[in-house]
Amino acid sequence: MRRFAPILIVVVGLLALAIDFWPGLKLPALGDPAAGPRVLETKLGLDLQGGLRVEYQAIPANGKSPSAADMTVIRNIIERRVNSTGVSEPLVLVHGTDRVVIELPGATNRDEIENLVGKTGQLTFVPLPADTYGTATTNTGGPTGIVDGQDLPKDPALKVLFTGEHLTKASPGTDSTTGQPIVAFSLDDVASKLFGDWTKAHIQEYFAIVLDGTVISAPSIQSAITGGSGQITMGTGGDAVTRMNNLVTILQYGSLPFPIKPVQDSTISATLGKEFLHSSLIAGGIGIGLVFVFMLIYYRLPGIVADLALLYYALVVLAVFRLIPVTLTLAGIAGFVLSIGMAVDANILIFERSKEELRLGKTLPTAIEAGFSRAWNSILDSNVSSLITAGILYSFGSPTIKGFALVLIIGVLTSMFTAVTVTRTILRFVVRQDRSRRANLWGVGDEEFQARLPGRNSRRADARV
Repeated sequence: MRRFAPILIVVVGLLALAIDFWPGLKLPALGDPAAGPRVLETKLGLDLQGGLRVEYQAIPANGKSPSAADMTVIRNIIERRVNSTGVSEPLVLVHGTDRVVIELPGATNRDEIENLVGKTGQLTFVPLPADTYGTATTNTGGPTGIVDGQDLPKDPALKVLFTGEHLTKASPGTDSTTGQPIVAFSLDDVASKLFGDWTKAHIQEYFAIVLDGTVISAPSIQSAITGGSGQITMGTGGDAVTRMNNLVTILQYGSLPFPIKPVQDSTISATLGKEFLHSSLIAGGIGIGLVFVFMLIYYRLPGIVADLALLYYALVVLAVFRLIPVTLTLAGIAGFVLSIGMAVDANILIFERSKEELRLGKTLPTAIEAGFSRAWNSILDSNVSSLITAGILYSFGSPTIKGFALVLIIGVLTSMFTAVTVTRTILRFVVRQDRSRRANLWGVGDEEFQARLPGRNSRRADARV
C-alpha cells in the first residue's frame, strides 16, 4: 500500500481537478436508460439560488375529509415524487389541517412540477367493448372515440377490469421495434389472472389504460398476455420522455389518498441568500486563512505540509459534492467549514505525537512514523463519533439538517484520507531531504533533535522506516 499511495494521491487529485474545473463535464446516466448524461455542477439550495413555492390543498372525497395521518401520507408521496425528478433538497411540509407547502430550489417550470405533484395517480385498466369502439381489424387508426390525452368517455358500458393497486412494478424503457419511450409494468397474481383471462377471449380488441380519468394509451390486444406484465407506449413528441418519467414516478410512489389542488404559488428570490452566501464565504475564507497561518507559524515545515493537504482536501470534497450531487445550503457550507477544522485537528494530533517522539531521542523518520501510528487511534475514535452523530442527524433531521449532516459526513471521511494518506506520504518524502533535517523546521530544540545518526548504515535504516 505504501508503494501505491503516491500514485493513488495523484490519480485522485487529477480526477478532482477535472471534475471541479472542466467546464461542461458530463457523467453518463446510470440505472435510467431514458435519462441523458448529467452535467457535473455545484448545486445550490433554495436559500442560495431561489426557486418555487407551491401550496396545495387536499380536497375531501367520498364524504371524508383528510386526517392528520392522510396528510402525512400525502406529504411523503409528494416528497418522493419531487425527489425523483432531480430537484435537489426539496422542502415539503404539512401546513394546517389540509395544506401541503412545497419549496423547490432551482425549479423554474411551474407547470411541469404541478402536473407531477398534483396527479392523484389513480390508474385503471378499462376494456373497450368491440361493438362500440371497434377492433384492430375494423379500426386500424385506433378505437372509435378514444383519443390519447383526452378524458375517457362517460359510457356506462366501460367497466374497470382492475386498478393500479394491483401494479407491482413500473419502470422506464424503450420499445425495441419503434424506439418510442414506454413504461413497463408488472401485475400481482390477482390482476395477472384477470388480465390473462380477458386477453385470451378478446384478441384484436382495444384496452384503455387510464390515469386520473385521462386516457394514456389504448392499445389493441395482439395475443393473450398471461405473464402478468405489459407496457404503456408513450407515443412520439418532444415531451414523450418527460411524460414517461412522470408516469413511472406516479405509479412507483403510489396514489394520493385525496385529490389536491394548488391554491397559491410564488417564485422565491435568492437575493437574501446571495448576501448570506457572500458573507459566509468571506467569514469561512478568513477562518480558513487563519488556520493556514497558525499551522505555518506554529508547526513550520509540517504546517506547510498540512496546508497543502488541506488544499487537496478542499479539491476532493468539492469534486464529491458535484459527483453525488450534494445540494449546498448555508447549513451545508457551515458543515464544510467545520470539517476543515476537524481535518486540521487530525494533523495537530499527528504533529504533537511526532514532537513527543523526537523529544524521546528518536530519529526524524522514526518519530514521524511513530507519530502517525500512535495518533491514529485518537483520530479514528474522534472521526467515528462524529460520523455516528452526523448519521443520526441525517436519518432523523429536517432537509436542512440532512444537508448539513451529509456535508459533514463527506468532509470527515475525506479528512481521514488526506490526514493519514496525503500528509503521511508528503512527510515521508520531506524527511528524506537533507535540507529538511533541521530542528527549527520541526518546532523542537537542537538538543531534542536527532535527524542524523552517526554512520552510513544508520541513515539507511532511517530511510527504510
